[in-house]
Parts: sequence; structure tokens; C-alpha cells
Amino acid sequence: MNPDWLVPDWPAPKNVRAVCTTRLGGVSVAPYDSFNLGDHVGDDPLHAATNRTGLHHALNVRPIFMDQVHGHKVLLLDADSADGQQADACMTRQLGLACTVMVADCLPVLLCTRQGHAVAAAHAGWRGLAGTNGHGVLEQTLKEFRALALVNKGQEASEIIAWLGPCIGPTAFEVGDEVRAAFVQDQAQTVECFKPKSAGKWLADLAGLARMRLRRMGVTEVFGNDSSEAWCTFSQPSKFFSFRRDGVTGRLAAAVWIQG
Repeated sequence: MNPDWLVPDWPAPKNVRAVCTTRLGGVSVAPYDSFNLGDHVGDDPLHAATNRTGLHHALNVRPIFMDQVHGHKVLLLDADSADGQQADACMTRQLGLACTVMVADCLPVLLCTRQGHAVAAAHAGWRGLAGTNGHGVLEQTLKEFRALALVNKGQEASEIIAWLGPCIGPTAFEVGDEVRAAFVQDQAQTVECFKPKSAGKWLADLAGLARMRLRRMGVTEVFGNDSSEAWCTFSQPSKFFSFRRDGVTGRLAAAVWIQG
């Protein structure tokens, strides 16, 4: 794999592999330069397809790309699963398939069991993370992933581990009162993840909000993004795509799979 890509440092079993791409190593030209994996952002379709093929070859398994809509539908992937299905999370127990999410400021969340027999990936922007009445993409993904992996709720903390990839950081993610209210009204302690910026505006810690949601569901072993600047997509234009920063831009991908 490209040495500039991020390889999660987490205690996953040896048969579970994961990676998060950067914007480096592809064929796309500005403003999608260079390893853009989104086929919906205005890039030359041939360039995006070439980059996706490059990812497939680098992983040596098939990455499956979803049509992400900031919802909470979860796909169960198998050998017949097609690209482009509308969902924001996916999971599998099968070899040879990489659960894959695309991001350019939103948070990628990768999951696996300690036994290494099931993996999942979720796309968590603020809308999907907040969900409705406190039930968003992570709640739905954990619910279905527990069933797939046959993990009991009481064992969840020790059986499932998570890795958070790069996203827009807490010094750059400006939101309004309605975003803060969507989280705080359901989980009061999330008030810690919002810092006042100006009248009706807040700086939000997206990764921190995800950690709180995961912790509430019993997943306490969470690795990767610690909300420091090193993980901020907005502040590192040479390394990460950022929709908030650039508007027209490419997409990174985070993937997790079971190695045969």
C-alpha cells in the first residue's frame, strides 16, 4: 500500500486489516489531486475509476463503495453486493470484501470483533451521527453488527473495538445552535464537545461526539482520532481532502476487511 496512507494502530486480530487513504498516490488532477475515490464529485470518471482500481490492487480485496446519504442504513455485504447502494454503513463476515466509506470532513468509523470474524465501517457526519431521537448511524450499525457477530450487549465493551479516522477537527468545524441542540438534548454530557465561537455559532468536536456515542453503547476501546490537529482534514490541505475548506474536492476512503 502507499506509504502515505494511514494504517490504524489498534489491537485488531492479525486477520483483520484496515487502511485510510490520503489524497496522495493517484491520477486525478486539481482540484481532485490526486487519489480521489469519489465518482460523484465532478472528477474525470476515468481518473476516479483508475484510482478505485488502484485501491483494489493495493488491498488485494474488493472495496465496496456505497452511495452515502447521511442516513443510518446498514448494508450486509456478500460476494454479490454491488457498488452504489444507498447506505451509510456496511458490515460483513466474508473474506475478500472491504467495508469501505468515503469522507472529506465526515468521520470514518471502523469496527471489528476481537475474534476477527466480523468487520464494519460507518460514515458519520453530524447528521448521521445525531440521527433521530438519539438513534443515528452508530447506534444502528452497532445494533446490526452485534447481531451479525453474535455479541451480547453485556460483552460489547470487550468484544468490539473501534478506530476513528481523520475528520474536520474541533478548531475548524463551525456549526449552528441547531446542531448543538441535536446532540445535547439527547445526551447532556455532549455539551463538552461544543465551544462557543460567536452568537449562535459553535466549534464542534465531531470525533469527540462519536467517542461519547460509542461509549454510551458500551464500546470503550476506541482508537485513532483523538481530536488533535494531526487528525484534522481541514487544516492539512496537502494530505487530506476537505469539503468545508475547498468546496470542490475529492474523497478519501477508509476500509476494513478480513484477510484470508
